[in-house]
Amino acid sequence: MAENIISTHNLTFYYSKSRKALDDVSLNIPKGSIYGFLGPNGAGKSTTMRLLTGILPEQGNAITVFGSPLQEQVPHVFNRMGSLVESPALYLHLSGYDNLRYIAQMRRVPETRIPEILELVDLQRDAKRKAKHYSLGMKQRLAIGMALMSEPELLLLDEPVNGLDPNGMRDIRRLLVRLNKEKGTTIFVSSHLLSEIERMCTHVGIISRGKLRFEGTIEELALQSGACKIQVTLKDAPKWHTGLLPEIPSVILENEKQLTLELPDREAIPEFLRSLVTKGANTYEIKILNGLEEWFMSLINQK
Repeated sequence: MAENIISTHNLTFYYSKSRKALDDVSLNIPKGSIYGFLGPNGAGKSTTMRLLTGILPEQGNAITVFGSPLQEQVPHVFNRMGSLVESPALYLHLSGYDNLRYIAQMRRVPETRIPEILELVDLQRDAKRKAKHYSLGMKQRLAIGMALMSEPELLLLDEPVNGLDPNGMRDIRRLLVRLNKEKGTTIFVSSHLLSEIERMCTHVGIISRGKLRFEGTIEELALQSGACKIQVTLKDAPKWHTGLLPEIPSVILENEKQLTLELPDREAIPEFLRSLVTKGANTYEIKILNGLEEWFMSLINQK
């Protein structure tokens, strides 16, 4: 069984007597994972992040980090953690390089690490530019670079792709996957975007109205969604419609190039595609029409 780098046991937090932000949240973030903390705005994601990073004081003793209670390790435990919670805390009048140099001096990290960090977050060509001239995506990458200066074992990121365009989202996603694979960094990342979590994470927790609704691997999440409706674009769709009918009664001919059909779950898609290719079908595109997203929406709407 994988060692958990973060565990919470019935974590509960009140902003006031009448406002409970978290309700018995028990998280298990395995070491070496990219764990996506998923939920709509106001679900409790940022509150959890603030508690894990010490911004909010814990009301109890429910958080364990690196195998020991968080409260017993403050403040030295933060030498092993990097975080980006809320908006990036950048010095906009300084260059990207000087922002990193300031963090290096504050954390007593050799400045020789700066070129490595700039390369890692793909800012080496813009190192001398002032941060105020950076795009939002570049600012996010610089902030992540600042969090990485002390080579943390654990990186906590609250909505790191919020407000970014598709290219910016892709850049952050690639950076996090690379960090995880090359450095072995455990990453705990919150988001309200299902598609982003699904693309980069190994594990996921879904929170809504302060309650944890699901926790497991991405594969387990996919299985939870049940039957999966897909649209297939291929050459000579009427021929394949006739050929598939005996084995897949749900198949429908939409037009000369497209079929829709229902499979038991998302895990059945690869085998279905292999079968089509083996039989000689020229397949151009497959689109998932329902399944995970609908199940996710029904989950977060639970009271």
